[in-house]
Amino acid sequence: MRLPYPCRWSLLLFGALLLNSCEKVIHLQTEEIAPKYVIEANLSDQINDCYVLLTTTNHINQPSSFDGVGGATVAIREDEKEPTILMETRTGIYQNNTLRAKPGHQYTLSILTNNQEFTSTVEVPEKVTFDSLYIIDFEGFGSIRKFANVEFRDPAGIDNSYRFIQYKNRITNPNIFVVNDDFSDGRQISTFLPFFGDQEDQKINPGDTIRVEMQCIDPSVYLFFNSLNQSSSGGNEVVAPGNPVTNIKGGALGYFNACTKQEKTIIAE
Repeated sequence: MRLPYPCRWSLLLFGALLLNSCEKVIHLQTEEIAPKYVIEANLSDQINDCYVLLTTTNHINQPSSFDGVGGATVAIREDEKEPTILMETRTGIYQNNTLRAKPGHQYTLSILTNNQEFTSTVEVPEKVTFDSLYIIDFEGFGSIRKFANVEFRDPAGIDNSYRFIQYKNRITNPNIFVVNDDFSDGRQISTFLPFFGDQEDQKINPGDTIRVEMQCIDPSVYLFFNSLNQSSSGGNEVVAPGNPVTNIKGGALGYFNACTKQEKTIIAE
């Protein structure tokens, strides 16, 4: 199983800027705060797709790296069944090759490490069919760019949330793509996956192979990724930068996502 490169959420600690005159050097002072645990837990309806990454935050002055936390007891329970223990395959990476998410069932994650316990419970939504994927030309800011466009029919009368992961020539686009049906319940949804950075390795060009994975996710997972996206991009819904809204209890950062997956692939023209 190929694990995605783990995200890192660090606490940005800002001290006061003391400026006596325009000729003085400005010193940024940061305050040490105890590291927090970071959990990235994923379970899907696909085989061999159950893993948990357990790390800790770094101080702002430390380099970003994957420093896994080993020796934890990690388990996932389906409804009221006996928990399934995940094995530590590398330091800080816990996996199970047989556990799969089932729509309509609840899954509870529990992690015990250094006398601290973290838990999270999510419900797997029913799978919504991923109807089509195609490339559109979007004109704006004086240029034309290509974006992936997805279409699907949202079920009526049910709160649904969706996450999309985009790959260009097998390379993951790091941008966050999430939507829900607050204003489109029961409708045919057609939406493109926008990102407006200048990184050439992310831009879609003719001949590129574009693969999009569609996840049907629990509302708490949508809230996490949406708040993470708003915080990182400075959206209007966030007053000040902060940690995303976690669905994990116990004081850790991160998320637990149990979902269904589908994917489609297209070659850009």
